[in-house]
Amino acid sequence: MSYNTIGKIASSPGLNKRISACAAQEGEKNVSSWMLNNIWTVAASPGWDGAWESAENTQTENTNPDIGARNDVITDGMILSAVQPMVKAPTP
Repeated sequence: MSYNTIGKIASSPGLNKRISACAAQEGEKNVSSWMLNNIWTVAASPGWDGAWESAENTQTENTNPDIGARNDVITDGMILSAVQPMVKAPTP
């Protein structure tokens, strides 16, 4: 696990939009507040740093430079798996 990579994941605008959309779809009423409280936990999800680093290492001029927007790196399923239990059991 790389803390630097987790920081990149947490600050990715493309990924933040995708995570916000998932939280909203899962019923979160205040997505902005939820994101502030949970983005670092979501970004530290198991396997996300490895997927991100792999994408960085294989980036070409033909791939989307916005790694967080790429569903082939952090999939919608990975996002749902991380977000769903957190929305169902909100943090205090």
